[in-house]
Amino acid sequence: MTGKPFWETKTLEQLDDSEWESLCDGCGLCCLNKYEDPDTLEVEFTCVKCKHLNPERRCSVYNKRTIAVSGCLDIRDLPKTQYHWLPETCAYRRLSENRPLPQWHPLKAEGSQAMVKGGYCISEWAISDDEVDVDEDFIIKLKVSDS
Repeated sequence: MTGKPFWETKTLEQLDDSEWESLCDGCGLCCLNKYEDPDTLEVEFTCVKCKHLNPERRCSVYNKRTIAVSGCLDIRDLPKTQYHWLPETCAYRRLSENRPLPQWHPLKAEGSQAMVKGGYCISEWAISDDEVDVDEDFIIKLKVSDS
């Protein structure tokens, strides 16, 4: 019998760098521009992505992203109270809320095909923020995970 996977036995603070990075499903949703309602603190996502997010949903300036992009945050440095800025499907948010990884997560589904097929990631519908001036007209509803 095999042991439980690391994400079920460790807290986020206990993860080593490799484990931390492997939790990222590569969806790119955290790279969408967002609005937060100052009264309700509800975060709404737009269909506008950071110009540094490439077609493979990877940041082209990842190692210097917090310097290169105004407002970009290093999730590992954020207090968990700020994880509401992450999409509902995000592994970091889900684990901080004591929820399991979704069944389509690449660590469980052995690759990203289920995530892509299920529509839990950015695809051609996302517009680069170097092409438009982002405003509230771009707000969208993200798909919520069913697992």
